[in-house]
Amino acid sequence: MHIFIEIFGLHIASYGLMITLGVLLANIIAFFVARKLNQDFNDVIILEGYSFLGAFLGAKLLYLAVAFRQIEWSRITDMEYFQQLMQGGFVFYGGFIGGIAAILLAGRIHKIRAVEYIRTYIFLIPMIHCFGRIGCFLAGCCYGVPYRGIGAVTFPEGGFAPAGVKLFPVQLVEAGCLLVISACILVLVLRRRFEWTIEMYLLLYAITRFVLENFRYDAARGMYFGLSTSQWISIGMVAFVVFLVKRRRVRK
Repeated sequence: MHIFIEIFGLHIASYGLMITLGVLLANIIAFFVARKLNQDFNDVIILEGYSFLGAFLGAKLLYLAVAFRQIEWSRITDMEYFQQLMQGGFVFYGGFIGGIAAILLAGRIHKIRAVEYIRTYIFLIPMIHCFGRIGCFLAGCCYGVPYRGIGAVTFPEGGFAPAGVKLFPVQLVEAGCLLVISACILVLVLRRRFEWTIEMYLLLYAITRFVLENFRYDAARGMYFGLSTSQWISIGMVAFVVFLVKRRRVRK
């Protein structure tokens, strides 16, 4: 575990560094995809900027809602506590919903066919998310259940995970699944002009997240009727995919 990575004497937060690397790689790949498909890369950058803002707000708001009882609201005016609260604690599903909403808003404002761009570049979401999960592993957050089998990991003192306990490497497993999902969608986009990329991503990730939630051990996830917040959202996402597929078939 490396919460901070030292580069030329600077202590850089490993989670932020991994997200940055993921975004850089995603933009490089997006540039070449845009050239291959004769799309305007400037439009991609505009939509991306909006998506980052929407994703940040959505991820933070959902975290505040899920961890409402764990937050010391009496200390919210304490700037040090407030900064700690703002720097950590993000829920992916909230970021995803907020990011997509921001992209659709940007499309209306700038007259960009946002849905078309989402269908083409949605593979970037699991790619960046993959790097984010590696960042989670380095920081020790979103840790797995106690586990003594192959691949078990033990975190040291100073992180979010319980120290000295062998745990299931759920962050790395999810990162691997996300990378596979991203690669599959990218291949389909480039080779077959696949039209069901959004539905494919939503369905595959919803199933992946629902299953892997059973292997997570961190408490700040919200549990309702035996399922976590993310598992309920995953169920809703699968239902939404069914709705999208039926609606497109009816229109055709």
